[in-house]
Amino acid sequence: MANKIVQKRELAPKTVLFEIEAPHIAERGRAGQFVILRVSEWGERIPLTIAHREPARGTITIVVQEVGKTTGDLNCLEVGEDILDLAGPLGRPTRIPAGGKTVVCVGGGIGNAVVWPQVAALKEAGNTVISILGARTRELLILEDEIRALSDETIVTTDDGSYGRKGMVTHALQDLIDGGRSLDEVICIGPVIMMKFVCKTTQPYGIPTQASLNPIMVDGTGMCGACRVTVGGQTRFACVEGPEFDGHQVDFDELMKRLSYYQPEERLALEKAHACRLEAAAARLAAAQDQN
Repeated sequence: MANKIVQKRELAPKTVLFEIEAPHIAERGRAGQFVILRVSEWGERIPLTIAHREPARGTITIVVQEVGKTTGDLNCLEVGEDILDLAGPLGRPTRIPAGGKTVVCVGGGIGNAVVWPQVAALKEAGNTVISILGARTRELLILEDEIRALSDETIVTTDDGSYGRKGMVTHALQDLIDGGRSLDEVICIGPVIMMKFVCKTTQPYGIPTQASLNPIMVDGTGMCGACRVTVGGQTRFACVEGPEFDGHQVDFDELMKRLSYYQPEERLALEKAHACRLEAAAARLAAAQDQN
């Protein structure tokens, strides 16, 4: 069957790694690109980063954080089941320096799923990579081992100080700058507010900074316009012109407003899904009692 799940692993609460059979995408995907998938015929289309590829196995890896109905439905799937639709690779790959550069990759939360392939591509091209990985708590930190194994240096921060150094990723980045480290480029991916302040940190020093944006996406071809963002005062379409843009030119405040547009509908869908799951669980329990 197409798009079969061959591995499922929990990385953190409500955050699951899936390895999926997708030979075409495994062969052609590049760091920074993504897929758009549907779980069911009536489900919405959601974008997810290609976190890892195994061309020889014909598989790709995605990381799914449950934040709404669709991601919740996806995380309920098990090994051996199929994902209905899986389109990709989509978007433009990360711009990788030819070699000899020092690049800082800054990841926050689920954004570490993007950092993983970026670090691999940067190292393969002969660059020095410093990874800064942030999370609210140690429990929520994902993919540290995978990224650390590829990086020349890894700095971990947690908001509560439960692991690594206490503070934000921007504090660690500022320390690198203040310490006189020669940084040729910074790439950041994570919550929009985090990316905004990473870019504010690097801008006074003229350090080129790419931000991997996560606007609402529907078709992945630029036709629907849902993914539009403002970069340098111009409208850009993240699914075909991005997802990575010059972070010093991105209107992050507008992006945050657009991401909140459908929150009432998302809450309603999640409440209905929760009710359906409770009903299904009650039905299973009743059936089991009847059998006894």
